[in-house]
Amino acid sequence: MASLQEIRNNRLEKLKTLAQNGIESYPISSERDYELGKVVADFDKLSKEKTLSLAGRVMSLRPQGALIFFHLDDGTAKFQGLLKKDEMKESDFDFFSNNVDIGDFIEVKGLLFMTKRGEKTIKANSWKMLSKSLRPLPEKWHGLSDTEERFRKRYLDALMSPEVKTRFILRSRIITELRKILDGAGFLEVETPILQSLAGGASAEPFKTHHNALDIDLFLRIAPEIYLKKLLIGGFPKVYEIGRSFRNEGIDMTHNPEFTTVEWYESYSDASKQMIFVESVIGKIVKETVGKETIVFQGNKIDFSKKFEVVSYLDLLKKYAGIKSPETIAKEEIISLAKKLGVKTDKGDGLEKIMDSVYKKTCRPKLIQPTFINDYPVNYLPLAKKTDKDKNLADAFQVVAGGMEIVKAFSELNDPIDQRERFSVQEKYRKDGDKEAQPADEDFIEAMEYGIPPAGGLGLSIDRLTMLLSNAKNIKEAILFPAMRPSSIY
Repeated sequence: MASLQEIRNNRLEKLKTLAQNGIESYPISSERDYELGKVVADFDKLSKEKTLSLAGRVMSLRPQGALIFFHLDDGTAKFQGLLKKDEMKESDFDFFSNNVDIGDFIEVKGLLFMTKRGEKTIKANSWKMLSKSLRPLPEKWHGLSDTEERFRKRYLDALMSPEVKTRFILRSRIITELRKILDGAGFLEVETPILQSLAGGASAEPFKTHHNALDIDLFLRIAPEIYLKKLLIGGFPKVYEIGRSFRNEGIDMTHNPEFTTVEWYESYSDASKQMIFVESVIGKIVKETVGKETIVFQGNKIDFSKKFEVVSYLDLLKKYAGIKSPETIAKEEIISLAKKLGVKTDKGDGLEKIMDSVYKKTCRPKLIQPTFINDYPVNYLPLAKKTDKDKNLADAFQVVAGGMEIVKAFSELNDPIDQRERFSVQEKYRKDGDKEAQPADEDFIEAMEYGIPPAGGLGLSIDRLTMLLSNAKNIKEAILFPAMRPSSIY
């Protein structure tokens, strides 16, 4: 069996042969008349045309003496082609036979016809090279044992696996449907800075960079929240942003250092109103993109047609983590429990952060059906309002489905004095060593002091929703180009 280098050398020789015979291997233009998808759909009508030109990547070659069958794929469909030696220039036929490989992009001109086996086909009387490939396509890409190679070379992964390509088409449709819903509800799509002087809006360690011209350190945003809420102050009552955020954190089945979310904020709203709205949004997305309201994720049937159950975060800790009184548990006790459960903690972690790590280990995997979780400790969400019933709890919720957090939302804190106090608690955590604690943002507090309306807001993970609706086991399956070590390491 020829090595990759031998195959590449052979194709380089073919490249020289093409050039020596005056054939451009990478011409500027293609004269194709139709996408292959349209040819498949309108075959009967287009069969009446005298000749037409089609183009695509050669995905198969089956020479049979004086006949050569092949398949083209232009990304819209696959389509069969046929060359007959006695119905075209013999030199063109021989040149095709000797110099065209699987993976090449070509253009063919000829007539459409239906084979005896009922396959739609173009019988070509001429052909043109559009792009000569120098490396062979993988024969069984789906069978590679090195899954990291699939993620690193996503272009081949998508090319050779219809399932992968379908997943990313679904992802795009999720975003399209999301925009349609939010625009229809009167929200305005905006853009906020990726490079920020202070990384706020979430609890996470940021990536740091330096701007040479300004001679200042900047951070890749961990969330767009602060800027979106400034727009509420500025008189934009309903805003949203779909985009990337970046967190310098570990990589696992549901976390990637750069990820895509939608965050939206609505003036004169609150968490309870956002519960109603987000349940409707998710339901519409599922129905419009999947075509039904029930999906299967990791062997579990998940039903989005029913009302989401509402459960207390504290009750979940009592039920699944065995914590009798999570409201009053001491830090030493939660650290001891985390150790027993094998939950990693750092010296600077606050009580609420450790408790959340215990929740993620013991509770969240049990929540398969779409579920609202509320009653979070107030210091866990420093940008959320306190509930009326208990000032120790934040007026917030998450949506969990398939054991994954899909949404985090709350009634936005609009009291600048309370906000400063909450930032002070976070600053204490930072001084104790918690790199993910939120920094005190005086610029945001100043903006709040001009007056911010009551509001409800949330963040929804596009990556995890794609995982859920496409039955992906790993978040890397739902991101086209996930973070990977450089290929030069092996």
